Formats: sequence, structure tokens, C-alpha cells
Amino acid sequence: MDSARLDALLEEMIEAQRARLLALARRLAPVTTPEDLLQPHDHPALAASTDYNFEDGILAGYLAVRAALRASR
Repeated sequence: MDSARLDALLEEMIEAQRARLLALARRLAPVTTPEDLLQPHDHPALAASTDYNFEDGILAGYLAVRAALRASR
């Protein structure tokens, strides 16, 4: 797979995970905004949720892969 296709696929995965994370966050705390996802520990319902923390970890992994790929070029 060439790097442009890999980048596009990774961006698609990141955006899908962000949407999934926001939807989960809004089930836990209905007024959650996308910016709130950057500081989930400010929101007790998010901080206490193992499901939220799991999905946030997946997003963090995708972001780490993206950073590693960019750094290697």
C-alpha cells in the first residue's frame, strides 16, 4: 500500500473512532462537546467509564501510529 493510501485509511480510522468516542461520551454525559474529549477527566461520568477509557485508548493508539509514520518520513 502506498503512503497516500495508508494516510487516507488511517485518517478515516481516526475520524471514525472520534465519532464513536463522542457518541459514547454523549450517552454518558449528554452535553459533551468534541472539545470535552480532550479533557475527559474534567467530566466524572467519562473518567469513571471503563468503556469510554477503552475507546479513548484505541484513539490514542491510532494517533500514535499516525505520529510514528509521519516521523519516519
